Amino acid sequence: MADNEETAVPVESTTSVTGEKKKVDLLLKSAGDAPILKKKKWSVDPDKKVVWVIDFLRRYLKCQPSESLFIYVNQAFVPSADQSIRNLYQCFAADGKLVLYYCKTPAWG
Repeated sequence: MADNEETAVPVESTTSVTGEKKKVDLLLKSAGDAPILKKKKWSVDPDKKVVWVIDFLRRYLKCQPSESLFIYVNQAFVPSADQSIRNLYQCFAADGKLVLYYCKTPAWG
């Protein structure tokens, strides 16, 4: 990866001095025929969009341009690509984590 590319960071020191979270915990789980990630829990900037998560997963999984990748929130629905992680976290997080499922073929919804 190039030096100017942003990446997800390990889940450490994600709280500011005021107690407000600077990053949100994201749990990425595979579904269907998608490869399983060695590291499932990531800490990401809440202002990132869902499209950033998709691009990150495509790079991490080394997907071909012709391969599809689907993201689901809580095994229920496909979030909009321009939806912010902060909004999804505030609405659908459980136990302090936002759970996103990814797969290469349509699974739910």
